[in-house]
Amino acid sequence: MTSLLRRPTALPAPALLAVVTRLAVQPALWRPAVRFDTASRHWERLPGPDGVDVWLLTWLPDQSTELHDHGESAAAFTVLSGAVDETRPLPPTGALRTRRLRAGATRWVPPGALHDVRGSAGGPAVSLHAYSPPLSSMTYYDDALRPVRTTSGREPEER
Repeated sequence: MTSLLRRPTALPAPALLAVVTRLAVQPALWRPAVRFDTASRHWERLPGPDGVDVWLLTWLPDQSTELHDHGESAAAFTVLSGAVDETRPLPPTGALRTRRLRAGATRWVPPGALHDVRGSAGGPAVSLHAYSPPLSSMTYYDDALRPVRTTSGREPEER
């Protein structure tokens, strides 16, 4: 008897973006999880729809995820307060481009895409992230876009 294992697929961009925008307007759900730590970023898992991991992340200036991908998971995030800087490599050269994302900005990250998120110099920030399918691995990269390490687990931007 042959068993076929079916890999979960990522939600399409509009559906995953809708998850974070719908949750963003429910501060009673995420505000109790907001904490800032000078030693490291804080993250806390929040309730989300089936097949989607939802995390609240907090940022102090210069706290960073490092350049990474989300493996086979797509991601969407929205900035709830403050501002973060997101860096992505630009095709076809791979040159790194950074954009400041302020409260209300929402972004989608396709499976396998690289990015880095960093707390901006302007002060503390809070963001809400959703991953579909749930995170199972992440690979980190150096500035030359070479893989440095891969982690497996179910936490966002795990170290």
